[in-house]
Amino acid sequence: MHKTKFLFALFAIFLCSSYSSAQINVVQKTDSVGYYKLNDVVITATKTPANTLELANSISVIDSIQISNSNVNNAFDVLKNETGISFTRQGGNGTLSNLYIRGANSSHTLVLIDGVEVNLTNDPSGVYDFSALPIDNIERIEVLRGPQSTLYGSDALAGVINIISKKGSGAPKFSLLTEGGSYKSYKAQLGVNGSLKKLNYSIALSRTGSDGFSVASEKYGNTEKDGYNFNNASALVGYSFSENSEINIYTRFLKSESDNDQFGGEFGDDPTYLTNQEEFSIRGEGKIKLFDGLWNQKIGLSFLRNVRNNSYDTSTASVYYPFYVNDYSWAHYDGRKYKLDWQNDFQLSKSNLLTAGLEFEIEESASEYYAFNYVPDPFSPDIASVIPMQDASTFGVFVQDQLKFDEGFFISLGARLDDHSKFGSQFTYRIAPAFMLWETNTKFKATIGTGFKAPSLYHLYDPAYGNENLNPEESFGWDFGIEQYLFAQNLSIGVTYFYNKFSDMFGFDYVTLKTINIKEAVTKGFELYIEAKPMDELSLKANYTFTDAIDTSPDSPDFDKKLLRRPESKLGFYTSYTFIPKANINAEIIWVGVREDIDFSTYQRTELKGYMLINLAAHYDVFDFLRLNARAENLLDTDYEEVFGYGTAGLSFYGGIKLMIN
Repeated sequence: MHKTKFLFALFAIFLCSSYSSAQINVVQKTDSVGYYKLNDVVITATKTPANTLELANSISVIDSIQISNSNVNNAFDVLKNETGISFTRQGGNGTLSNLYIRGANSSHTLVLIDGVEVNLTNDPSGVYDFSALPIDNIERIEVLRGPQSTLYGSDALAGVINIISKKGSGAPKFSLLTEGGSYKSYKAQLGVNGSLKKLNYSIALSRTGSDGFSVASEKYGNTEKDGYNFNNASALVGYSFSENSEINIYTRFLKSESDNDQFGGEFGDDPTYLTNQEEFSIRGEGKIKLFDGLWNQKIGLSFLRNVRNNSYDTSTASVYYPFYVNDYSWAHYDGRKYKLDWQNDFQLSKSNLLTAGLEFEIEESASEYYAFNYVPDPFSPDIASVIPMQDASTFGVFVQDQLKFDEGFFISLGARLDDHSKFGSQFTYRIAPAFMLWETNTKFKATIGTGFKAPSLYHLYDPAYGNENLNPEESFGWDFGIEQYLFAQNLSIGVTYFYNKFSDMFGFDYVTLKTINIKEAVTKGFELYIEAKPMDELSLKANYTFTDAIDTSPDSPDFDKKLLRRPESKLGFYTSYTFIPKANINAEIIWVGVREDIDFSTYQRTELKGYMLINLAAHYDVFDFLRLNARAENLLDTDYEEVFGYGTAGLSFYGGIKLMIN
């Protein structure tokens, strides 16, 4: 059935392509009216360079200037102020961070770093921890909201976050940064980038760490500090054989150690619980242009490995957990992902770009968990859970057609068929029309599409909780929006209404103790943004997101209740002012409304109060080669919780020096 749908969709797209090639003229707009000059060119939305004015997608772009001016250390802190995103972290850095797009689960967002899918393969959640990703070598971040499985396959039910590294150019440039601040935090970073004839390179090394604060909130009497350290290395090397062919190699390595607490709330302190993680990824990518750019090909090969170890010695923690009988426990998770992708872009006419591609992916995962008792106890026996290395493969084929009509009408049509070795075929589609009224600089846009997420190998094969009969999670979503551009696009305003329905979500059967498909949820709401640049030195951004995220599972005890940790209202504000040529100051305000969570001491719902954060950052270039930077976080010293029972940072100050040698 899915194959029939895909073939029908493929035929329809080719039919549109044939018509457009014969009948449609390309839209001609010049920089003189500012349409293309001032808008971003993005890649994520269509897998091809596209101007945002021609797209129906809801997309945000964080450029290198904003990243640099923020003076923060990780991608989590850069992303948390974006439209449509809410966030949680179980403590400070070193704990798992979660980002929710339009109220969907964190695992419903696909994360790409230089084309590598980095969602955790060694964890049942399938999320990505942004707090461990440094920003030193990032050129831009594109946030795409809405179902995107047609182009990206599994995991992209709610959206895609695409992170793109810097490419080197020109003479070698060296940078050295040191920073220190509250909680005995520190950072050291070394970078070099440049080019030599046809070769370009960009390399970054960094180490960050802190003594931290108690992951289990100190307001419940917890005092033990939970520190962390991250060691990161990344490199990008490219070689241009000619104007029409090039090859790029991306690689990234992370080694981290965190001293965390297992639980929040009262008696949460656990000085023996450690998390160690290693992550390695590499991607080779070749590009070639044929027939004067009418046929462009890109072929890529990626590898990702995540290794995570959790260990704790409860015998030494008895003062904190007197009810523990386990003497020693540890867990080991190992996940790997191999992917081959081939993309073809056919410029059928000036107004018609057809994209078709093939993808083949193999995922492997193994895990071990042990808990040994110091004293034999029939009510708390030894636990041993071992999942030997398991694997699953997916073969996907997709096609997309982008059409431009001379009346200012743009439309993207896409279809995809994935065949999974465990659960069979899955068909997805996406339709995204946009109409630009050039006389008033008003854009009307809409999207409709489906998505899916394959069960993780943990969900399928865990000896205790796995279920090989699971179906993939599925989604159906649509949105509609209006954007208005004023003053040569120095002022833009937009509002988008969205609706998403998720079905066959993974849940837990407390009778059989198995993972099952039981959950359904609906998330709906609207996003509002304003961007202004009243002068070259000043830029302003503001956004508001209203999200109604409801559990609609008929058999769930949470039926018709709000999904946990999602705020109905979130407001973000960002401003940057370059008051003299060598100095910049910027400020951000984040306001998060009330949310619901679970108090795991009683297993009852509880309400988390709303809160407001104000952060400031500034830098001053003393010389062309020397920059001083500083930032202050949580200026109001707000006492708040992102997750019930877990701590957050109070008023904090950081400062550093950066050397830049050309």
